Amino acid sequence: MTAENIAISFARVLRGAGVAVPLDSVLTFVQALEVVSLEHREDVFWAGRATLVRKPEDHGVFDRAFAVFWEQRQAGHVPDEEPPQKITLLIDDEDDGADKAPEAVDDNPTLTLRFSATETLREKDFAEYSDDELHESQRLMQQLRLAGPPRTSLRLRNSRRRGSRHDLRRTVRASITHGGEPIQLLWREPGEKQRRLVVLLDISGSMEPYARALLRFMHAAVVGRQRVEAFAFGTRLTRLTKELANRNPDKALQRASAQVPDWSGGTRLGESMKKFNDTWGVRGMARGAIVVILSDGWDRGEPAVLAEQMKRLQRVAHRVVWVNPLKVTPGYAPLARGMAAALPYIDEFVEGHSMAALEQLTRVISHD
Repeated sequence: MTAENIAISFARVLRGAGVAVPLDSVLTFVQALEVVSLEHREDVFWAGRATLVRKPEDHGVFDRAFAVFWEQRQAGHVPDEEPPQKITLLIDDEDDGADKAPEAVDDNPTLTLRFSATETLREKDFAEYSDDELHESQRLMQQLRLAGPPRTSLRLRNSRRRGSRHDLRRTVRASITHGGEPIQLLWREPGEKQRRLVVLLDISGSMEPYARALLRFMHAAVVGRQRVEAFAFGTRLTRLTKELANRNPDKALQRASAQVPDWSGGTRLGESMKKFNDTWGVRGMARGAIVVILSDGWDRGEPAVLAEQMKRLQRVAHRVVWVNPLKVTPGYAPLARGMAAALPYIDEFVEGHSMAALEQLTRVISHD
């Protein structure tokens, strides 16, 4: 019995027992079964438990259903081959009010796979986006949560447990109700605050297919999160935080584009990073911050300059994340002079060619 047959058969059993099992969970179950032994009960059990159960209250139902399913399978009552099915592929159109009725009735069992336009957009390369798809991606990017790990603040806050120091004022105030006797010692401890997020976007000619979409990502970060700074760089560095702070995406992008004089020009990564470090970064903006650089790594300047500036940046930043849209290309290696020079001073090197890649980037940013 193949992994696909096991997954489909057991998914039907779970659905019959009242457990909601979506198609994507079944596909994940198939992938899990392909890396475990199909003859070992524990392997199949935990592969199914991890991929098919989404609610804790369904664990008991899953356990009982699996016990029955495995017993039937061992007894040979589960067929090795499923009857052939007719597969219908439908693309959901969010503008349609209702599904159209089928033209004819077919007695054969039918498996219908539905893919939404949004799901298709998630995996599509930004370089292939139309203007309408770019506009739709803006809505998806605004749903991304760029949290990031907190940092310790210099401000102290009240604590219910033993903190770093006594809170004498609150202790004395509380003692009044006990005739001036300090019955309970009260404490204070350092608070937490959100780390600053600094995003630098390469808008050179080699990044043109991706810069339009990534600029929208920068706008979503600025308006959706506190303590965000945005920059664009090509042959020079331009600060765009103020322009992208407008919540109207069209106005924000128009103002940002007007502010950048070297759009789709050359690239001087080293000089741009030196300008950032000297003017903003090392002086305070990048200290303890999460710095995200969106670039393909192509540089017309000297690699030694970029290496030195990346070294300076890594010393003060909490983490440095480099997002390269070309990383997804089969056989890609960071051989560009700029990319090779910067790589030793990068904490995370991730893809940035699609919405799915940006979702992964948000998880990288949120990871401490």
